[in-house]
Amino acid sequence: MRYFLISAFTILCASASERPSLDRESFRHYVDDFNSIPTPGVVSYIPDEQAWAWMKDNIPFFTCPDPDVERTWYYRWWTYRKHIRRTTAGFILTEFLRPVGHATDYNAISCALGHHIAEGRWLNDPAYLDQYLAFWLRSGPQGGLQRHYHQYSNWTAAAVYDRYLADGRKAELLSLLDALLLDYTTWEKDRLLPSGLFWQYDVRDGMEESISGGRRVKNARPTINSYMYGNAAAIARIAHLAGKPELAVEYQRKAAALKRLTLEKLWNPAAGFFETLLESGAPAGVRELIGYTPWLFDLPDPGRGYEAAWKQLMDPQGFAAPFGPTTAERRHPGFRIAESGDDCQWNGPSWPFSTTVTLKALANVLNDDPRPGITAGDYFQTLLIYARSQQLTLPDGRKVAFIDENLNPFTGEWHARGRKIRKGTFNARGDHYNHSGFADLVITGLAGLRPRADGTIVVNPLLPPGAWNWFCLEDVPYHGRKLTILWDRDGRRFGRGKGLQVFAGGRLIARASVLKRVTGRLP
Repeated sequence: MRYFLISAFTILCASASERPSLDRESFRHYVDDFNSIPTPGVVSYIPDEQAWAWMKDNIPFFTCPDPDVERTWYYRWWTYRKHIRRTTAGFILTEFLRPVGHATDYNAISCALGHHIAEGRWLNDPAYLDQYLAFWLRSGPQGGLQRHYHQYSNWTAAAVYDRYLADGRKAELLSLLDALLLDYTTWEKDRLLPSGLFWQYDVRDGMEESISGGRRVKNARPTINSYMYGNAAAIARIAHLAGKPELAVEYQRKAAALKRLTLEKLWNPAAGFFETLLESGAPAGVRELIGYTPWLFDLPDPGRGYEAAWKQLMDPQGFAAPFGPTTAERRHPGFRIAESGDDCQWNGPSWPFSTTVTLKALANVLNDDPRPGITAGDYFQTLLIYARSQQLTLPDGRKVAFIDENLNPFTGEWHARGRKIRKGTFNARGDHYNHSGFADLVITGLAGLRPRADGTIVVNPLLPPGAWNWFCLEDVPYHGRKLTILWDRDGRRFGRGKGLQVFAGGRLIARASVLKRVTGRLP
């Protein structure tokens, strides 16, 4: 056995079938730096001084040539850990580290539950998500839904099924079926319109004020209708796994009906975009970033012209901006970065919540054929902007990794935070805000792991040719194994040969000389 010291990490080499092994300690400096960011008054279940030990035991490790992406990877895991809270109801995840008035028990909020599940499915310890889901789905009256669970729209069934695609734990998935059925039928009672579409207030979508709606307006929005389509399709698949064919058919029909209505009623052919449908029955007349939500669940059929919407993402008069995609198209007269009104407006500022949805949706589009007029390069560029926006300049001038509520997309200032400081109402409520995702974007988009229910591994990195000469994503938990995805253009970085390689349980299962889609079988 030989050892090669390469840059800041060590690669352990044995036979040609074994994966490389990153030196964990070479990444510890990130956590030391994060721990130096002051968060007075915050007590975490896993304190900062134990963060590194927890991360070594729980997260996949990642290295790449871009220091911003690499730092953000470790920062977002450090932040996720900071939001784990142990309660008398079990583990939960918070959105805000400090108490907020609109939270339920233990400061929990259901708004970003889908993002929490997507990120947490890549942890080694499933207990955090298992207990967190039990809190929302089983801790209410008579063991039902938590009393404030439906305070916000959600795509829980879809997220839970996606978790199963990653961990393969069928029994745990099936144990949630009854609760997910109650979830769906409750939304039907509360939010279903005579048309068959669902309505939602902006604020109950977690989007306080937008151009297309308001806090008291019952519009049919692309968000909740996409979520409910994704939930119905997921419940149908779960019912099939449970050996309940009649239930599966019922929810397949619900999904099909909602898909048809979304395509017919929410797609505005004149704008080439999915738009909110007003109470009057007219389209809202504004392209908003939420119009990409249908692709989060593969709702639009590829090759039918809907992909034209994606040309707006990189258009400076559409959503493109230096510090993240705007939440409304910049050409619209209602677009603004406001210094008055609600601190949390969705009529222009860039919100990590929506950026996460958009990037996940785009990854789905780029994994379908035929491909639209948008490329892996656009995905990569948007992800880089997102990674680099996650920082804060402290009063002493030091720049640190950071995420808050929303961004001024032109200056990079955390906008709600800045407004509160200028008004003298600052309370640091948004520090390390847990309302979005990042690791899942790297795993399923950039590195390209496309989770499936069977034993086939599909890896399709959305890394444009010539962007990076190397990267390594190591020890991703997947169906009871550990996966490693390795890209080394010339073979000199890791000493394992040239090209793209995928390892499962330490064994090489797929490879290609260039970046492209590869498949393999779990050993």
